[in-house]
Amino acid sequence: QVHLVESGGGLVQAGGSLRLSCAVSGRLARVHTMGWFRQAPGKEREFVAAISWSGGVTNYADSMMEGRVTISRDNAKNTVYLQMNSLKPEDTAGYYCAAGPRAVVSPFEQEYDYWGQGTQVTVSS
Repeated sequence: QVHLVESGGGLVQAGGSLRLSCAVSGRLARVHTMGWFRQAPGKEREFVAAISWSGGVTNYADSMMEGRVTISRDNAKNTVYLQMNSLKPEDTAGYYCAAGPRAVVSPFEQEYDYWGQGTQVTVSS
């Protein structure tokens, strides 16, 4: 089993920044890709970014956040981060990290077997 715990969400004004963290524990041998997704009220969950656990290969949903996010990982701390800058009210959502068994940095939910409980990001105008 793999356990994921997100943190770092909160209320921020438009234009501000947040860094989300996802602490990973358990059977790390099953983790080869980490992803961040988000879900706004009334909308489907959507891909934000992904990173391979070992090689640092990344994939971004560029059209969504227009280069305002950076995903990174600290293997020594078993933690993945999502740095978000120039936040907009439309970025308001629950943000979820996910872990997958294949190093494919996929944007598709079905590639991820484990999910965290999410952390809420609210951006005020």
